[in-house]
Formats: sequence, structure tokens, C-alpha cells
Amino acid sequence: MKIRPTTKADTGPISAMLGALRDAGKRIRPCDPDFVRATYVSNPELVASQVAEDDTGRILGLQVLLLPGPDDPFDVPEGYGNIGTHVAPDAARQGIGRRLFAATLQAARAAALPALDANIAADNDDGLTYYEAMGFRTDRTGEGRIVKRLILS
Repeated sequence: MKIRPTTKADTGPISAMLGALRDAGKRIRPCDPDFVRATYVSNPELVASQVAEDDTGRILGLQVLLLPGPDDPFDVPEGYGNIGTHVAPDAARQGIGRRLFAATLQAARAAALPALDANIAADNDDGLTYYEAMGFRTDRTGEGRIVKRLILS
């Protein structure tokens, strides 16, 4: 498995992976190519966007780190990072999230971010468990969401 920065050519494969997550009941946000491009590939608020791919080049996971913009729907404090992790349903529990996080953590430290927020659906047990394992702790809850925070400094 290889971890590398996201490119524009990844838009379609990321969209397909996110569609598989939606079909498995693990995603409610959009997954169309325009959303993927605007949010995960070409977003000016991106600190880092990386994919995990297998030996055939298939996208197995995506992790993004964003600065909160003016329209941030997640109430991330200014200067903090907002992290999102997505792993293909058939690739779960293979260490993909952990490998992606190692690269994202480097980017967060290089950007001197003091903390990272992860906004997770309250019924997403896999996501809640993952972020706890990465060292995040519950910061706040509301409207079916749980925000986990990792203090970096």
C-alpha cells in the first residue's frame, strides 16, 4: 500500500469509493465528482489531502485536513485543522486509516496547527473508535454528531 498526495486524476476513483461508503450506509454527504473535486482535491482550505492506494492503483482510502473556512459547517475553531477520513468498505481494518493519519499528522505539525477536530456522526461506531485509537478525545456533541479533538501543542 502506498500513501501519496491526492491529484485531480483521483477525483473519479475517490468519488467511486465514497459512493461505495454511501451504498454501505456509512456516508450521507455528497460523493459526486464535483463535490469531491471542490472539497477534497482543489479546496483552497486544504492543508493536506492524501490517498491510500493498493499495488494496482486502486484508491482504498482518503484523508483530508482542512482549515475552517468562512462557511465551515462544523464549528471548527479558527486556526485548528478539520480532519476527515474515508476508507473503502472492503478495505476496513487493514491499517489504512493509521497509515493515512501518520502522513496527515506530519502535515498538521508542519503547518503548526495547535489541534485537529474530527466531526463524526454519533452512530458511526467505526469512525468514533478510529479517532479514539488515534488519540482524539470527545470535545463536544450535538445534533447527532460527536466532535473528537486531538491537541498537538
